Formats: sequence, structure tokens, C-alpha cells
Amino acid sequence: MLMWYEVKKLREQGYSKSQISRRTGLARKTVRKYLKMGEDEFLQWISSPRKMPLKLGQYIEFVREELEWCPELSAAQIEDHLKEHYSDFPEIHSKTIYNLVKTVRERYNLPKPKISEQRIFEKVPETAYGQQAQVDFGEAWMQTEDERRKKVYFFVMVLNRSRYKYVHFIEHAFTSQSSVEAHNYAFEYFEGVPKEILYDQDSVFIHDENLGDYRLSEGFGAYCKTQSFRPVFCRKSDPQSKGKVENAVKYIKQNFLRGRKFKNIEILQSQALEWLERTGNKKIHSGTKKVPEESWKEEKKHLLPIKNKNRTGTQKRSYNVRKDNTIVYKSNYYSLPAGTYKKPGTKVFLEVKEDKIYLYSSKDKLIATHGISIGKGEYIRNASHQRDKSDTLEQMQEKVLTILGQTETARDYLKKLQKDKSRYYRDNLREIIKRNPDYEQNVIDESILTCIEAGEYNAYVLLNVMNSKNIEIQQNEQVQKSLQTIKESSAQNAVHSTEMKEMKVEKSNINKYEEIF
Repeated sequence: MLMWYEVKKLREQGYSKSQISRRTGLARKTVRKYLKMGEDEFLQWISSPRKMPLKLGQYIEFVREELEWCPELSAAQIEDHLKEHYSDFPEIHSKTIYNLVKTVRERYNLPKPKISEQRIFEKVPETAYGQQAQVDFGEAWMQTEDERRKKVYFFVMVLNRSRYKYVHFIEHAFTSQSSVEAHNYAFEYFEGVPKEILYDQDSVFIHDENLGDYRLSEGFGAYCKTQSFRPVFCRKSDPQSKGKVENAVKYIKQNFLRGRKFKNIEILQSQALEWLERTGNKKIHSGTKKVPEESWKEEKKHLLPIKNKNRTGTQKRSYNVRKDNTIVYKSNYYSLPAGTYKKPGTKVFLEVKEDKIYLYSSKDKLIATHGISIGKGEYIRNASHQRDKSDTLEQMQEKVLTILGQTETARDYLKKLQKDKSRYYRDNLREIIKRNPDYEQNVIDESILTCIEAGEYNAYVLLNVMNSKNIEIQQNEQVQKSLQTIKESSAQNAVHSTEMKEMKVEKSNINKYEEIF
């Protein structure tokens, strides 16, 4: 209603529809509609049921699923999620998104739970450009895709004047070393260093307050001596003095993390950087009424240069290696040499130079180089990182047939193996070639028939059955030799004859093969 009065007032002052649109932020079509309506007509219009704009109708189901998953989501978060999931999402006013969310909540009875405020912050005077930044840590529980809970930890640095922020996620609590790495990433993101940085009295940074003569922790103290910024610490229980970063931590929890599922830490960090570029540093700040990114362009002119920027290791960041021998960097997958993945927690180090990324197995050993992809969800693969396929499938099959004796039984088994394990046929053949079982032909034939009768087509099973049958035959041969020896001496020793009659040859137990299968 206030907006309707504002439109009427500006019109009476001689403003055109376009000028009113620019001053109020309303679409020109909306301005024209308001000007045509009288007060009674406008009151009746805003009190009548609203229809959803056709251009947003296709997103109703998405918004409903988001709110059912996490009812606490705000309209601003829904807007960010829509932009994240739909690359062709139209440029529309945030108020329209708010109306969409409100309508979905009312239509499907999805009210927003009340969240009590735990802290009240006091506004402090603005600092000069490049003068100060604030640092704080946060932690949050996230839900994984398999419905488990995962705790993540994050580091936040905010430039005071512009409110330009950076966030760095890890899977464990921060130490002096990991916080130093986070500082380096933040300075690279800001393209400079502030003159001073304000901290909480966290044990990561200081050992003792000492009446204002702070004793820095060993790792952080050594780092500060190499840098140009001055560390400043708040008094205990005084969060208001660094309210800017406190608000940023809350913003990250409530806007970025809330309702987001955890996949892995690399993807989460990549999503966080995209969120900063799309929302966190792109939307108008409620306090300054300015876009942080635009203010940062001015503030970075006043930042100090980064010291030791090219020092070995400062720009190399560790990444977890996935089971498929890839890493995730900025929502894309980059291949590594086969065998790089050893066990959970295997890491490589990534360094960016110009338009390429360099991957190291240690801080100095280069193992892969890739051009940086500007897309999302792409798989960038180096042909040399593929499995060895120097032998054709036909050549491998012929090698296996030779090992198995070139029999019709062996050919029949391989046909059924290929049909049953079409995607892993080459792997099965490779395993038989690798093990190269050197058994008698009767052992191989009996083992193949046993597997066919049981319907088991797997190289590991076949090789285990061969080994079991071979041991069984060797044991039987040993028994036969013992019987022969006893038989030869039976004429001289009647006791031996009696023992020989009572001795029985061990027979195969079908349970043994069932255990193998």
C-alpha cells in the first residue's frame, strides 16, 4: 500500500513511468498498473487471492521439495538455490521470489519455524578501506546423501569496510597450521592483505591473554612474523567488537549451509566459492546498502601486497583422491594416474598457474597437469591415466584360453563369463592372466565344470576352486602313496595290514565349494 502511495506521489511530482520504475525498483508494467488503479480498487486487488506468475510456475515443485526438506529456509536461500540449480533462471526481483515462497508455504501448509536470536550485536564505527579484517571459526552439522550426519568446520575472514568475505571448509577442527593455510587462501581471494586482523582469544592463535601482552601460539606466532598484518585480539566475552564476522558466520550457516547436503569436502568448498560469487558477495549488504563485490574493488586498492606469494607450498592445496582416481576442483573432475588412490584419506596437492592446474603426489613430485575447465560437472581426463589396454580383448581372451587348455569347456565358460560380467569381462580376463594358474588339465576342467554347474562366473571364484581341487588331489595322492607303502609291508607286519583296511581315502565335501562361492 505504501508503494502505491509512493507511485502516485511521484507521478504528481511530474515523474515519468520509467523514472518511477527506476526510483522504486518496480517493473514499468507494475507502475502502469498502479497508476490506473484508484485506492479502493487497489485495496480490493491486494486482498484478493493471487495467482502465481506463469514464468515461476515451473519452479513451484522445486520450492515445495526444498521447504519440505528444510522448513527453516528463507526466501533469500530459496532464491540462491534456484539460481544454483537452474542456469537459465530468469532475472527477476527478489520480492517476486518472496511471494513465490510465501504462496508455496500457504498452499502446502509449510510454515517457517521460529528461530530465536541468541546474540545481539552493537554497531561499531566504520574503519578505513584496507584497515581491518575480522576472523572467526564456525562449525555445523550437515546431512549426507545416505541420511547420516557429518560435522564440518569453517574459517571466515571479512574485510571490514566492504564486507567482502571468504570462507574455507575442512573436515576437522582447525589447528594453527590449517588456520595459517586458510589465511593464505583468504589473502589470495582478496588479492591483498589488510593492515590488521581482529581475532577472538582462540587457543589456535594465543596461549595466554597476559593482561594484554598476548602470547601467540608457536605456529601462528611464527606465521605473523613473516606477514605484514598486525594481529589484534578482542577482550573475552566481547563478541560485539567483531560483529561483522559474527554476522558472516551466521549468514553462512543460515543461507549457505542450511538445507544443503554434504557430498565431500572438495565439492562443499567449491559450492561455497560459487555461493560467494553468486550471493554472499553479490547481494546488497543490509548494513552498508552496497554490494560487497563492488566495494571490494575500491578496498583492494588499499590492501597491502601478499608476502611470500610464490613461496613453495603456499599456493598448493591438498585435495582428497576419490576411489576412481580423480579429484574435484571447482565442480569438475580431473583424472589422476591409475593407482594414485591407495586408501581413504589419500591426498594430492594442487597448484594453479595461469590457466592450468598442476597435481603433485607430494609437495614436489608432479604427477598430472590439466587445463582448467570453465564448465561444471565435466570430466577432464588425460589419456595416459586410463587402465592399460595395450592388448585387445581378443588377444587377452586367446591368452586365457591357452592357460585353460583351449578346450570347448573353457570356451563355453568364457562365453558365459562375458555375458554375465560384460562390463568387467576384461578385468576377469586380466586376473586369470595375472595369476596364470599352472595346474594339471584335469584340475582346470573339473574346476570350470564346477563353476558352470553352480552358475558362478567370476575369475576369483574359478581360481579359488582350482586351488582347492589341486590341494585335494595332492592330499589324495599322498594318501595313496601311504596306502601303497603300508600294503608292501603288510606281509611282514599284520598290524599294518589291519590299519590299511581301516584307512579311508578323503572325499570331497560339497560344503567346501559352497564356502568358496
